[in-house]
Amino acid sequence: MASFDNKYVAAIDQGTTSTRCIIFNHDGNIVAVGQFEHEQIFPQKGWVEHDPLEIWDNTRRAVGAALADSDVAREDIVALGITNQRETTIVWDKNTGKPVYNAIVWQDTRTNKICDELSKDHGVDRWRATTGLLINSYPSGPKIKWILDNVDGARERAEAGDLLFGTIDTWLLWNLTGGAEGDQGEPALHVTDVTNASRTLLMDLQTLRWDEDICSELGIPMSMLPEIRPSVGDFGQVRQRGTLSSVPIRGVFGDQQAAMFGQACFRPGDAKNTYGTGLFLLLNTGTTPKWSDHGLITTVCYQIQGQKPVYALEGSVSMGGSLVQWLRDNLQIIPNAPAIENMARSVPDNGGVYIVPAFSGLFAPRWRPDARGVIVGLTRFANRNHFARAVLEATAYQTREVADAMVADSGVPITDLKVDGGMVMNELLMQFQSDILGTNVVRPKIIETTALGTAFAAGLAVGFWDSLEQLKEQGGIDRVWKPKMDSGEVERLYTEWNKAVERTLNWEENE
Repeated sequence: MASFDNKYVAAIDQGTTSTRCIIFNHDGNIVAVGQFEHEQIFPQKGWVEHDPLEIWDNTRRAVGAALADSDVAREDIVALGITNQRETTIVWDKNTGKPVYNAIVWQDTRTNKICDELSKDHGVDRWRATTGLLINSYPSGPKIKWILDNVDGARERAEAGDLLFGTIDTWLLWNLTGGAEGDQGEPALHVTDVTNASRTLLMDLQTLRWDEDICSELGIPMSMLPEIRPSVGDFGQVRQRGTLSSVPIRGVFGDQQAAMFGQACFRPGDAKNTYGTGLFLLLNTGTTPKWSDHGLITTVCYQIQGQKPVYALEGSVSMGGSLVQWLRDNLQIIPNAPAIENMARSVPDNGGVYIVPAFSGLFAPRWRPDARGVIVGLTRFANRNHFARAVLEATAYQTREVADAMVADSGVPITDLKVDGGMVMNELLMQFQSDILGTNVVRPKIIETTALGTAFAAGLAVGFWDSLEQLKEQGGIDRVWKPKMDSGEVERLYTEWNKAVERTLNWEENE
């Protein structure tokens, strides 16, 4: 590995609330970070949008900040990986590079009526055998249809071949490889990877190709769709003038699959949970897709160029860290996110308070778009510290629901849950999670596993790292929590949580 002495891999991690560039050395350690938040736009109830141009601008700023924060020169970066918030949908004009509408974020629920129409005569499982997904507001496909149906002139421009669709990875790749201007006559790359494509409701999980019948049913011209490539492979090189010019792009992942790769979940049965904006529990099921009977979705976990794809079962929860953000920004009960732990520790229990954050309906394993958030169990005894504790506990209860479904589907008990994401630094939450699951909770030394995963992919593709086995050795365990709560108390709490969840149902229907 002498040729890679003093060399590095960069990762662009474009998330729901911010964009980061993280530079890793050959030991998998973080050398530098650049990070910028972007605006969360809520035009109407249930609508969530981002400005794609702001995200692109923040991406360039984050790369520049990361390089400036270290002694790393562009020539020392051997490869770039990209990971991104999934399902978030952008449609733009390939001639101008201008989006025709804001990015519609994965949490957005405006497409519920479209989904009701699509599933009316066939059920929400209509395309599950093909795509692994249920018909609901989560995937990208219905979002594309909404844009084409509701933005003036969009459908005509799309049918004329002038509009492109992409999830955030595709949008960044297109801009990084030249954008509307191209580079010396070469057009920008309009590509995605199998993990992001598997979240659109448009890709056949077996063939890894766009399904023409589903696209036709949704009224989406095939000319809008990017080319699908393996996650670990060739995505061109940066042709945008600036700090990473000429660096090869060799890894692209949806964020949760990137976290699986970063946690070295390479074997069937390996599982991890990410505590980010949402909560995402994935289980590696090997090279054959498995179909869920308990409310989970089937997705591509990763594909290395020249090899078969590896699949996963996934349970997605829309509100994790964003519930803490809501407590801070909307209710102003906590001054900052880290403060929630001390506030929650100041009371011995939740005081009977349960918060069910069904702000965008309930995702896995219940899939109830009619649900809306509730706070129950209030008495005059309750105070803001109980609210803080209830928020953390909601995170653990939601994870248990998904974990129970995963065990029921796979028949394999989860003995060790690998965890990552910003919330895993909250040690009260990690202990409570272990208690509620009755399972060891394992935190790695490097919790930025989303960025690490796509860095691993890019580095693997250029020989910076030799093999998956070597990647397993890069990690390391920081701490393990073991269950210690009385089992009777665990079941009492979980029973009350389920009573609270029942109160969320049929709200939109009644409204």
